[in-house]
Amino acid sequence: MKRFGLSKSERIKKNNEISRLFISGKRIYSNSQKLKAIFCFGEVDSGIVKIVPAVHKKAGNAVWRNRVKRLLREAYRLNKKILIDVVGKKTLLLMISPNSINKKKNPHINLNDIQDDVIELLSKIKNKILTEKDKTGIS
Repeated sequence: MKRFGLSKSERIKKNNEISRLFISGKRIYSNSQKLKAIFCFGEVDSGIVKIVPAVHKKAGNAVWRNRVKRLLREAYRLNKKILIDVVGKKTLLLMISPNSINKKKNPHINLNDIQDDVIELLSKIKNKILTEKDKTGIS
């Protein structure tokens, strides 16, 4: 796995993994309420973080939604080292999506608008995982 890459094995593609996120995932919002993340551990033990960016159709047209997804992937790719150390041998499934960002409010969106919130979400997820490991005593 490359340090700053985002390979195909690090992306969620299966419907059962996405449905697992919605059924048993935990939701976390950034402090500015711009982004939200849903995360849970997967069934397979591979020691990687699998991600999927998701943008609701009502947020904007296809061009805008695709740009937001690219920016979310890029922001995660640059900062994925925050979660890599914490995961261990399990697979972490992660969905990042905009919560209060849409085309009407943000017609021209940049990486700088999203990156701080992605870093904040990844740090919150890391802290949640560490506190759960401390409670259960699992390494």
